[in-house]
Amino acid sequence: MSQHNRRTQRGGGRGRARERGGAPANAGPRGPQQAEGRRAAVLSGPVVLGSVVTVGELAEALGVSPIDVIKTLMARGIMASINQQVDFDTAAAVAEEFGIEVEEHVPEVVQQADQDIETRRDEGDDPGAVPRPPVVTIMGHVDHGKTKLLDAIRQTNVAAGEAGGITQHIGAYQVEVQGRKITFLDTPGHEAFTAMRARGAQVTDIAVLVVAADDGVMPQTREAISHARAANVPLIVALNKIDLPAANPDRVKQQLAEVGVIPEEYGGDVPVVEISAKERLGIDDLLEMILLVADLQELKANPNKPAIGVIIEAKVDRNRGPVATALIQSGTLKVRDVVVVGATWGRVRAMMDDRGRRVRRAEPSTPVEILGLLDVPEAGDILQAVEDEKAARTLAEERARQRRAEAFMETRVVKLDDAFAQLEEGETRELRVVLKADVQGSLEAIQGTLAKLNEESDSVGVSVVHAGTGAISESDVNLAVASNAIIVGFNVRPDAAAKRAADATGVDIRFYDIIYQLVDDIKAAMSGLLSPEIRQVTDGYAEVRQTFRLPSREVAAGLYVLDGKASRNSRVRVLRNGAVIYDGVVSSLKRFKDDVREVQAGYECGLVVEGLTDIQVGDQIEFYHTEQVARTL
Repeated sequence: MSQHNRRTQRGGGRGRARERGGAPANAGPRGPQQAEGRRAAVLSGPVVLGSVVTVGELAEALGVSPIDVIKTLMARGIMASINQQVDFDTAAAVAEEFGIEVEEHVPEVVQQADQDIETRRDEGDDPGAVPRPPVVTIMGHVDHGKTKLLDAIRQTNVAAGEAGGITQHIGAYQVEVQGRKITFLDTPGHEAFTAMRARGAQVTDIAVLVVAADDGVMPQTREAISHARAANVPLIVALNKIDLPAANPDRVKQQLAEVGVIPEEYGGDVPVVEISAKERLGIDDLLEMILLVADLQELKANPNKPAIGVIIEAKVDRNRGPVATALIQSGTLKVRDVVVVGATWGRVRAMMDDRGRRVRRAEPSTPVEILGLLDVPEAGDILQAVEDEKAARTLAEERARQRRAEAFMETRVVKLDDAFAQLEEGETRELRVVLKADVQGSLEAIQGTLAKLNEESDSVGVSVVHAGTGAISESDVNLAVASNAIIVGFNVRPDAAAKRAADATGVDIRFYDIIYQLVDDIKAAMSGLLSPEIRQVTDGYAEVRQTFRLPSREVAAGLYVLDGKASRNSRVRVLRNGAVIYDGVVSSLKRFKDDVREVQAGYECGLVVEGLTDIQVGDQIEFYHTEQVARTL
């Protein structure tokens, strides 16, 4: 569902309603009477807020006291001053406490651009959509032959020119097979693959997992499998180095089955093709399998639209300025087109294909290097062709402002302490975990214990997104972001790159050296995933002894507290002959002429219930409140 079609939220939910062409509310009433008028006016429509507002601006927009807003934030564990900024989700949660609906303001130019992107990408019912080449990502353990395989496919010598024989950058290449094109992405590892997905850029149609027939399944192989699953793309295994004397394909297939990659010959759905990239054995079989899997997906795009694409990599060239490698996903990009890419823009001066040849147009699934952008975009940024330079400049400036605003926002990732806030819809709820341990024995023991927890509960579970040995890496952090998971480390710590990535993204990393403590925390988090039980607790009962009509047409009642207490903070039910005739909120509670917070049993008091106009002598008043009670496994 697009952001623009989401319903208005009350509170801090993930969905945000967007208001076309509106402006952020940044002014409001200050006095009590003005506040009441403001809240009455809100009933006709939600308050429109910016992506980021100060506490003072939020209070004005809601028509409440800044002190009340600060208290509400404190109750949520947020210490804030009147000039401190909060993001929209936090502001919406505060508004919920005051019963006020809010919407997030998005500039009209950004709304229209986002809608345009969605329209162009929707190829489902487009009569102009035609088959497009599949986009394939090569993944696997280091030195298992990923680049050698691509080298063999391209019939070039890419690998020879790379430092140390290891791929140093993301490369995008297009080859022709049996009159059909296939686009390959050669990555420096699955980290880049999932880092892009974590930023919302889904670029791959098929993942090819390269596994050496002599080494078998290695730690990075397991990680690559986890990343491919997180991307939810079809997987093909290229069993490489079958020409070596130590090659044992059957053993490797058994290892793959043990990690959940079931080969077709074992009754699974993962094709396994035996190859030798060095000797060029089985390459044609692999390409045919890629085309077969692609045909099953029925990949289509309309080349006659303005271009939409995604940035694969970007850099500054000393001689050429900003250079970006883009994968065109829909439409056709042409030289001289004006494009917006993330928070920058430009006019395409030149385009080069993967072999460095100048081209004048790039159709769907085609990778090209483009020149002409004003600044260097980020990998994963969306490329969008627009009508003219004015529109491009305006849109880029608005997106830049959005990104600056987002810098103030807390990254929304799963925390173990409040995992219930990141629930998926549906009856079954799960806590996702990236699990790292020092040795395989510990890893297996923890996984076995977590599996037992799943057996003990039908309504909530723990899902191990990836499990491996060794230090917590940047790849693990990227996977946690992409999969909405926490990271659990047993006798291991993050490396420097992982620590920086975790600090930047807010990913929750927990460390343990005792298994039962780890399991206890996971159980506690799983319990938090269960919806809390809502209970109504009676605070006290009172009897109406007198009634008085107020100028506001509400009725004040003179009460005698029979049991418990009458509380200013309680809700009340008005009971007549045992039946509830009204349920509302206490507007005023007085002892003689003084406002009081509560009145104990055996004393008299005066009560006004908001909106209550019908109350009689002899009616009983039940004071009550609701509370949430955590459910446990």
